[in-house]
Amino acid sequence: MPTYETTSRFTADHRRLTPEQRRRFRQAVNAFVDDLRAGRGCFRAGLRVKGVRSAPGVFELTWDGNGRATWQYGPAIRPGVQHVIWRRIGTHDILTGP
Repeated sequence: MPTYETTSRFTADHRRLTPEQRRRFRQAVNAFVDDLRAGRGCFRAGLRVKGVRSAPGVFELTWDGNGRATWQYGPAIRPGVQHVIWRRIGTHDILTGP
């Protein structure tokens, strides 16, 4: 199971989501974690994971029509286990400050 942490901005953004948005994000995270565990080095097309052009090393995950979350890989906390840092969550607008 990958480890993770959240930035304070992510936490504040997450609090502003509706319960339905949180539920949909959680579904996307379950798929995201499954793909990380599979170790193929890629994610299923439905998550639309791609790099954020204006922020090297930061990625965007689409979790609903306009729902986005940005993240990056961090240093491993447990050897051989991916570590993810969740940076922002919300709509496409978060990409102005990923």
